[in-house]
Amino acid sequence: MSSISIIIFIGVIGLTLGITYWAAKQTTTASDFYTAGSSLTGWQNGMAIAGDYLSAASFLGIAGAISLNGFDGFYYSVGWLTAYLVVLFLVAEPLRNLGKFTMADMIGARFHARKVRGAAALNTITIVLFYMLAQLVGAGALIKLLFGLEYWLSVLLVGFMMTVYVLFGGMTATSWVQIVKAVLLMAGTIIISFLVLLKFNFNFVGMFDAMRNATPHGEAFLHSGVVYKDPIGLISVLIALVLGTAGLPHILMRFFTVKDAKTARSSVIYAVWIIGLFYILTIFLGFGAAKFVGVDAIVAENAAGNMAAPMLAGVLGGEALESFVAAVAFATILAVVAGLVLSGASAIAHDLYGEIIKKGKVTEKQQVNAARIASLGVSFISILLALGAEKMNVAFLVSLAFCIAASANVPTILFTIYWKRFNTTGAIASMLTGLFTALILVAMSPNVINPVEGAAFFVGNPIFPFENPAIISVPAGFLAAIIGTLVSSKAKDEISYEEVKFKAETGYKELEN
Repeated sequence: MSSISIIIFIGVIGLTLGITYWAAKQTTTASDFYTAGSSLTGWQNGMAIAGDYLSAASFLGIAGAISLNGFDGFYYSVGWLTAYLVVLFLVAEPLRNLGKFTMADMIGARFHARKVRGAAALNTITIVLFYMLAQLVGAGALIKLLFGLEYWLSVLLVGFMMTVYVLFGGMTATSWVQIVKAVLLMAGTIIISFLVLLKFNFNFVGMFDAMRNATPHGEAFLHSGVVYKDPIGLISVLIALVLGTAGLPHILMRFFTVKDAKTARSSVIYAVWIIGLFYILTIFLGFGAAKFVGVDAIVAENAAGNMAAPMLAGVLGGEALESFVAAVAFATILAVVAGLVLSGASAIAHDLYGEIIKKGKVTEKQQVNAARIASLGVSFISILLALGAEKMNVAFLVSLAFCIAASANVPTILFTIYWKRFNTTGAIASMLTGLFTALILVAMSPNVINPVEGAAFFVGNPIFPFENPAIISVPAGFLAAIIGTLVSSKAKDEISYEEVKFKAETGYKELEN
């Protein structure tokens, strides 16, 4: 552990803790805690969204996936960028107009049944745990590389710090840490990409030619098929990546941090530009790591390739750049997990405790206290799960979270907004069918049961052949919504679709007489 690594690391973490201290003074109400008082501007929320999105899966997982698997690793970049078009055109504006704190609030604008809100909260908590698992795995590997600490100790360190961010700063701290982190992350990525291109004399064609012989895959490195040999399996992954963003609770919460739907829409546009630039640069991160670090060295440090980007920074820019990149990646993980903890805690404190148990009769202080207690619970469970998942690729883990979001949340969100006949039964059937279909198929997939020892939790032949079950679970969610709606009558506690549509399109809370 060198002095320069310590200085850079402490500097980045000190900056984020300073933001948390400032934000703690601004956080007094439930609205402050959950949504930063809806005070963010379009560009601020856009950068915060980009910060949320450019997580360990993007910076560490995609760079590693490309370095080890070539073109197949780039599918994550393409899928996640395309996903924001779904959010922009179908979800962002209606969600902001109908919701308040959580996704369940938006669905609750049409269906008052507490069981609907409970199902939405269950989905949120499940997705948060999967996504959190990916971030903590990345953090553990990162701190092990930077400081030589044991994986388990690194996970505990991250878990402690993320809890501090949420308990004291709420959404205000999380948002501004995301903004600062997005700037630092983009700066580090641009610097590394520039150094990679410099090595290739800024010759793009020459770079691709050099990669033909840079890895054991040879020419296949530049083509699809290294990982996704079955096109159906590839389609399944892409379905999860493209549709999943529109159902991610910590991303959806971002649209409640702005004052109106117009600002929500503009924030998505800002985010798309930032995210798009970053994902283009992942090509240089992956190619550079494969060429100048080497596949053997990457795998030796982390079998899933999660440390490819920091190792590339060390090779090209020395210890200073490696330390900076590692520190920024650590801040990236802290900021994302803080947002995830906040969304999970919101589901527990606002949806389950405030709206279901207390039936809306809860004070601001009670709700904030409940959210902070829930944050501790979410953090504790996530840490326990992460301790047993060290060898899993973080990009894959996040793709599973996207699969659950696409299967369990997206059908209900879209039908709530756009289908007049949709009802309470259809909403519950969709959310629960999508959730449990995805979970059951994942449990039977090669990621859990694998004939290669050490590649999964259990050794054996998988029952379900595809790594990501979205090709089955997403249609199941939509089909359950349709069948549940058609076989049941409209519930008495539902709001008229005309009123919901009016609110979704205009943002007005009451119809004018």
